[in-house]
Amino acid sequence: MKRAAAAGSAFLALVAAALAVGACGSDAGSDDRFDLMLDYVVNPDHAGIYTATDKGYFDDEGLDVEIRLPPDPAAPIKQVAAGRVDLAISYQPEVVLAREQGLDVVAVAALVNGPLTSLISLPAAGIDDPADLEGTTVVDAGIPYQSAYLRTILDNAGVDPDTVEEVNVGFNLVPPLLSGKADAMLGGFLNVEGVQLEADGENPRVVPVDELGVPPYDELVLVADAERVRDDPGQIEDFLAALERGTEDAVADPSLATKVIVDAVDRLDPALTRKQIDATLPLLQPEDGKPFGYMDADEWQAFSDYMAEEGQVDEAPPADELMTDDLLPDR
Repeated sequence: MKRAAAAGSAFLALVAAALAVGACGSDAGSDDRFDLMLDYVVNPDHAGIYTATDKGYFDDEGLDVEIRLPPDPAAPIKQVAAGRVDLAISYQPEVVLAREQGLDVVAVAALVNGPLTSLISLPAAGIDDPADLEGTTVVDAGIPYQSAYLRTILDNAGVDPDTVEEVNVGFNLVPPLLSGKADAMLGGFLNVEGVQLEADGENPRVVPVDELGVPPYDELVLVADAERVRDDPGQIEDFLAALERGTEDAVADPSLATKVIVDAVDRLDPALTRKQIDATLPLLQPEDGKPFGYMDADEWQAFSDYMAEEGQVDEAPPADELMTDDLLPDR
C-alpha cells in the first residue's frame, strides 16, 4: 500500500473538552482510593462506569474511584504497568504489544466483547464491497496494527495493496471522508463515528473489521498489573462487581446512561449521545450464558497468532499470559 501522512489530531481538543471529568473520587490519600485510566475521552463505551459512579456502586464496594483521562491513547497500559493507576482501559491488540515489550500486564475483563473498529465509507465512494477498494484512498490513525487490518481486508478481497493509498490523518478521520479527500476510513468505531455520520444524514456503510477477515477480538478491555492480579486482586474484584451492576443498570435505562455521559462532558450533544448509547449498550454485555466481562481464551490465542503472522510482534504471546477470567463476577 502507498502510505502518506497528514498533520492534525482531534485528540488534544477532545481532551480539553473533557477535562471536567478528571476526578470522580474524593480524598486522594485514602486507603480505598482506586484509580482508573480511560482509553480515550469520555464516550458511550464508558456508560457502565459512569452509571456505577452515579449509583454509588463503587462506594458500596468500599472503593473511592478516581477516573483519569490519558495524556495520549498509548498511555493507559504504561500507566498501569508503572503502578500509577490500578486499572486501565485499553485494546486487546495493545495488550499483545505490551507483553511483547515486556510489560507485566494482563486483561481482567472485556468492556466491549467484540470489534468496534470498522471500515466506513459514504455512498459517493461506491464501495459496496471490499473489492471496490481498488484505486481508493483510505485514511486511518497511523496505528500499525490497523494497517495490518487493512492489508488483511485487501488480501481477502483480492485487491492489490499497491493500488490503495493509505493516509495517516491522526484521529481526524471524519473530515477527509466528508470532504471527498478520502474514499473510506479505517479506525472509526461503529457506535461512535458510524452513528455520528448516520445521524448527520450521510448514510454511511459501516462494516466491523471482523466481518472483513480480521480475527475477532475484544475491542476494549480492563488491564491490570499481573503481579497484583496474582497476589492482591481484592479491589479489582470489587471494582468489577460494581461495574457489572452499573452496566446492567445502564442497559436497562438508556436515558440514565445518556445522562451520566452527557453530564461528564459538557460539550456533548444529548441527542447524538443517545443514538450512540443505543448502539453501544447491546455491546456491553456478553453472549447469553457468559459471565460479565467474559473473554474467550481461544479467540485471544488466535488473535495473538494473527499479530505475529502480520509482523506486529516477533512471537505470539500465549493467551494465559495475556488475559485471565479468574476475577470476573459470578465465577
